[in-house]
Amino acid sequence: MAKLIRFGVSLEEELLKKFDSLLHRKRYTNRSEAIRDLIREDLVRQEWQGDGEISGAITLIYDHHKRELLEKITDIQHHYQKAIISTQHIHLDHHNCLEIIAVKGDAKKAQELADTLRSIKGVKHGTLSMSSTGRNLA
Repeated sequence: MAKLIRFGVSLEEELLKKFDSLLHRKRYTNRSEAIRDLIREDLVRQEWQGDGEISGAITLIYDHHKRELLEKITDIQHHYQKAIISTQHIHLDHHNCLEIIAVKGDAKKAQELADTLRSIKGVKHGTLSMSSTGRNLA
């Protein structure tokens, strides 16, 4: 286990009240874990802006009855096969599908892939969840 170091933080009273309210809503048991998560979130954001290896997930919602849509999605995925480590296709109902695409590697390529997929006519919604490989996080 990593060595823990204690340090003090000074905050305005009103800011601390808002922070404690946030902790309660997000079900944190203590301020330390919430601060660690805020730091990790910023470190992940920096990884996505740098040249290091990242990981994440692209989610798409689309109507699989839309003509040639699935073929376009598949063709694009083949073009970005170095960035894609896994895909999952889920039938939500008779018309709508959820596609989850796990990505790893270059952040710019992952963002480019997400943007390309989201922009396809017939894709109803798409998100990119940016994460880390975990190597640069404590």
